[in-house]
Amino acid sequence: MDSAWLSLMHAWQHPLLTVAMSAVTWLGSLLVLLPLAASLGWRGPGDWRQRLFLPLAVLGAAGLAQLLKWLVNRERPDLFPALAEIPADASFPSAHAMQVTAFVVAWLLWQERAQHAGALLLGGLQVGAVAVSRTYLQVHFLTDILAGIVLGLLWSSLFHRLAFWRWSGRCGTNS
Repeated sequence: MDSAWLSLMHAWQHPLLTVAMSAVTWLGSLLVLLPLAASLGWRGPGDWRQRLFLPLAVLGAAGLAQLLKWLVNRERPDLFPALAEIPADASFPSAHAMQVTAFVVAWLLWQERAQHAGALLLGGLQVGAVAVSRTYLQVHFLTDILAGIVLGLLWSSLFHRLAFWRWSGRCGTNS
């Protein structure tokens, strides 16, 4: 499955698509997501817990991804030449996919927008675009991406369920 997907991504290579995917992949980077999460959290209403939820969800996902990379220590793909700089860390799971998924899920929960089709669609498109970009650029296997998405979803969902985040209004109730 991994080799077939990387072969498909290799077959799609085009200089303009490579430029686009090189830009899109940054949407899953901690360098983009953490300042964005902090900015949204800072400007958000509520107490300090509400303001910290989004950036801490992203940071937690990044930390968990790095721990799993260290534990699993999977080599990066080398079926085709990479179209981007190969990160120095291990391949599994994709930190970009995990971080962007955690950000989107945490933002949807924080804003109580999980019921809004438009927000779900936009979030899904962002996650999907980053996921495809990582395999298009040949820096991850498909299974790295899928694991990152599932783990990002689980992380933010479980992090949101912690009693610490329960307050009246956003991110839960006092029940």
